Amino acid sequence: MNARNIVAKKEFNWKSFFLQWEWLLVCIFILINVINTSLSPYYLDPKRLLDATMTFLDKAFIVFPMVFILILGDIDISVSSTVALSAVVMAVSYNSGVPMEIAMVICLLVGTICGLINGLLIVKFKELSAVIVTLSTMIIYRGIAYIILEDQASGKFPAWYKFLGWGYVGGVPFILIAFAIFAAIFGLLLHKTTFGRRAYAMGNNITASRFSGIQVDKIKVIIFTLAGTMSAVTALFLTSRMGSTRPNVASGYELDVIAMAVLGGISTSGGKGRMLGAIISVFLIGLLRYGLGLKNIPAQVLLIIIGLLLIFAVMIPNLKFNIGKTRKAQ
Repeated sequence: MNARNIVAKKEFNWKSFFLQWEWLLVCIFILINVINTSLSPYYLDPKRLLDATMTFLDKAFIVFPMVFILILGDIDISVSSTVALSAVVMAVSYNSGVPMEIAMVICLLVGTICGLINGLLIVKFKELSAVIVTLSTMIIYRGIAYIILEDQASGKFPAWYKFLGWGYVGGVPFILIAFAIFAAIFGLLLHKTTFGRRAYAMGNNITASRFSGIQVDKIKVIIFTLAGTMSAVTALFLTSRMGSTRPNVASGYELDVIAMAVLGGISTSGGKGRMLGAIISVFLIGLLRYGLGLKNIPAQVLLIIIGLLLIFAVMIPNLKFNIGKTRKAQ
């Protein structure tokens, strides 16, 4: 009897490859750089561009777990409040006599606990959507930060702590190196592990995933906990850059993070998207802000541009889907 070989590998298609959303993001990225270059002769300075990453990469650490959360078909709008609470507890701990290294660990623990609480509440009360749960915790976490610090600022961190936000390693900002490391870790976790494949499966059909033996609740808790941890990482970089913290820090970060993920091609309905698109989107929005800032263009104009890009990001996949259905019907 002759042996049969079954090949499940999909044949490579150049057309499909270049029609991926990430290539469109690359084109938009190039266009934005061309526009920024025409607006300001200082834009293309390599040193300035590297330094510009320090101003927007702190919030980008939250994008990584937000990609997972959106792929699940959920959302977390409490991340900015988690940043604030983590930063406030760290600053108060340090100013109470706790060594800075231990205060940083406390910051990470507070963020992790906040994320864990979100995850446990979401899996415990399944009748409540993630947006309702995290809206509630967003208010609670920010409220606790205000109770602890009221309207005051807290800081006076040691000089070496500034390295996180303003330091360089071989001429490259440390925050950029840290971002690249986390990007590689989360990218591999999403695309090269069983954990990532299960997250996609849950986003496509959570009921089928549950009946197929996937530990749905456990994965949700882990992902929301990761969101809390990475919010605390953002708190470390943000407070290092600012030199102090207040209860109102990171206000609006949740909208920026979600915008970066959605523009990167992550579907809010779950089950679709890649980490690469979100990473490109981080630099696209960050450098767009930097370039327009060089010309003192009002922030409202930037918000309009980002809003239009988001509409574009949502519209194009649906347009492609509708065209495909029309062709099949014919």
